[in-house]
Amino acid sequence: MKRVVFHIDVNSAFVSWSAVKILSEGGSDIRLVPSVVSGDPDDRRSIIAAKSIPCKKYGINTAEPLSMALRKCPGLVVVHSDWAWYRRCSDNFIAICRTYSPVLQQFSIDECFIEMTEFLNGRDPVAVADALREEVRSRLGFTVNVGVGSNKLLAKMASDFEKPDKVHTLWTDEIQTKMWPLSVRDLLWVGKRTEERLVAYGLDTIGKLAKTAMGPLIGIVGQKYASQLHDSANGIDDSPVETGETEAKSYSAERTFRRDITDSSLLDRELFNVAVEVAHRIRLDDFRAGGVSVFVKTKDFEVHSRQCSLRQPTDVTALILNEARMMIPSIWDRVTPLRQVGLGVFKLTHDRTEQLLLFEDYSKMEYYREWDRDYDAGMALHESSRHQSGGREKVLTFSYESGESALSAAKRAVRENRSYTFERHRYADGTDCFEVKDPDGRVMERHLVM
Repeated sequence: MKRVVFHIDVNSAFVSWSAVKILSEGGSDIRLVPSVVSGDPDDRRSIIAAKSIPCKKYGINTAEPLSMALRKCPGLVVVHSDWAWYRRCSDNFIAICRTYSPVLQQFSIDECFIEMTEFLNGRDPVAVADALREEVRSRLGFTVNVGVGSNKLLAKMASDFEKPDKVHTLWTDEIQTKMWPLSVRDLLWVGKRTEERLVAYGLDTIGKLAKTAMGPLIGIVGQKYASQLHDSANGIDDSPVETGETEAKSYSAERTFRRDITDSSLLDRELFNVAVEVAHRIRLDDFRAGGVSVFVKTKDFEVHSRQCSLRQPTDVTALILNEARMMIPSIWDRVTPLRQVGLGVFKLTHDRTEQLLLFEDYSKMEYYREWDRDYDAGMALHESSRHQSGGREKVLTFSYESGESALSAAKRAVRENRSYTFERHRYADGTDCFEVKDPDGRVMERHLVM
């Protein structure tokens, strides 16, 4: 049986949802005129969160200051964001999609995947997708694009074709004609920096990327990312539509240096920082790790890694860090310039049973655990003060070379604070971003795909 996946994406979600509310109150349709949604229309420093299609004529972009947009279009209609209403619209949208298939994965507040393979019952997939599109418009008052494909990747790519209010297909046998001629930047998860690197080697279309041998591609972007890019360019994606929150199988963090380094003390400092971050995360989720991995990336994007198993699972920062430190000499010669270091943990368990290990220094272990407790308490206090201050602190911003890493980090932030939500959008300069927001819509973290 041929697999069928739908990706459903609300067109200009925040503008559309605001328009529905304004129309219900007797106002005019802001989707038909240059209009934007921003945090505070009275504050010209506010950033544009969404824009209507007519804004394109004036060169107005999301994420630019409202003051700049008003200079471009003095008659611009500015609407205050309403997150409670947006969540209600999102819930209603998801509820309709769920009637078409119970196997649904919400990708962000305004888009989702549904697995349709077992739920078409002999019907034409395009006809079903068109019925879903029309039902959302007639019942909820806003429009969606529906991408129909052989897997999640192709469905997502299809939904990004011509907008708004459209149904598009991207089957495996349509990849060469519909996907390969597109710019490499249009490929899911290709960030701005990756695009620049690929284009510099003449790989400016998805088709050229798909036909490139793995050897040269590894030389351009590194081994792990090369495989992902090559599979994506050829439409290969066997990931399932995940119906719920899946428990993590591993945790990791990495640091990219501002300048390539050869100083082992600087490397150790950043290794300490990522170990602290990873250990804190697993304690929050009540995990212990039975294995540790570490990697370094050279200035030429070569990745060297190693992993080991622990004598017994732990969540103690010092033990995780020490294992990583012992593996560094086997993957770095202290001469080759490095641009990135990363640390991960795996073999996760919720089991809290500890074996009494011979020769273990228990006074030192208690010191390590006390340090972790103080760190966790400090992080909790920091998070609390950030909420009480109205989120006025500088937004935490992280960058990643792959979209999957950025998405995973955004999901992790939401998992750690269940009141948060995240959304994906593309900035004016083409950078993809997942923004993590609190219940009032304030941006708490940005995870950029570079």
